[in-house]
Amino acid sequence: MARNLDLTALRSFAAVADAGGVTRAAAQLNLTQSAVSMQLKRLEEQFGLSLLDRSLRQVTLTAEGEQLLGYARRMLALNDEAWGRMTSPAFEGELTLGVPQDLMYPHVPRVLRRFAQEYPRVKVLLQSDLTVELKERFARSEIDLILTTEPMLDPGGETLVRQPLVWVGAQGGQAWRARPVRFGSTQRCVFRRTAIDALEAAGLPWELAVDSLSCQAVEVSVNADLAIFVQLEGAIPVHCEEIRHGGALPELPEYLVNMYVRDSGPRAALAGELGVFLRQTFHCAATAPRVAAE
Repeated sequence: MARNLDLTALRSFAAVADAGGVTRAAAQLNLTQSAVSMQLKRLEEQFGLSLLDRSLRQVTLTAEGEQLLGYARRMLALNDEAWGRMTSPAFEGELTLGVPQDLMYPHVPRVLRRFAQEYPRVKVLLQSDLTVELKERFARSEIDLILTTEPMLDPGGETLVRQPLVWVGAQGGQAWRARPVRFGSTQRCVFRRTAIDALEAAGLPWELAVDSLSCQAVEVSVNADLAIFVQLEGAIPVHCEEIRHGGALPELPEYLVNMYVRDSGPRAALAGELGVFLRQTFHCAATAPRVAAE
């Protein structure tokens, strides 16, 4: 006797795996938390297996859950491809999305995956650059939608979230204790002047230990514990950590994560749809608990 899997339940299961919790997954799917939980329960009852390990503070997949996730992704991708091919081509074409390096993770890959599932006929070209460069290119109509990190919002933009700026160093590093402070930055980093002004206002001697055009060069130097730099609290690179300096370094201000969307031209509607996905994802992350205990 043939048995059929519930694609809606599989979509919820995959969303929980990606989001790391039921609450965030429910917000992304525009469902209630109880609805997502019920779908997960039905899947587990259907297989007679536990798919999620709920003994930890954050939901993780069991070995069986990891195995099912691979099947779920392939089934959902095929479903979405078929749906896109057989339905109206109301949304198709190409979009250019500009994102600073410090905002790439963790949200942008999730947004692009969801957008591709919903709009399989739309090709999104992802470009990474400094906020200053992205705004200049957006003004020249070279990019359809950009995310920025700024101290304020320009006309026509929308603030997605506010995040504090923090001092960042290597995991377990000691470079932050050095005097003068060994500071690293790219040459056009929007946070550069803010960090230097904070050091000078606190009367701390400093030196520009890393001055590069490359974000990767700065991150490598920081990972090697040769310098420290500043970053948004929610965008600290892998192998780095926020410095718990206990007042040895000056406090830093909040910055805005802003979004600017093309509001005219043939791609404006598409850009608006992608903007909806970004808005939902950033809002969900900002309102979710720091650690999901689901």
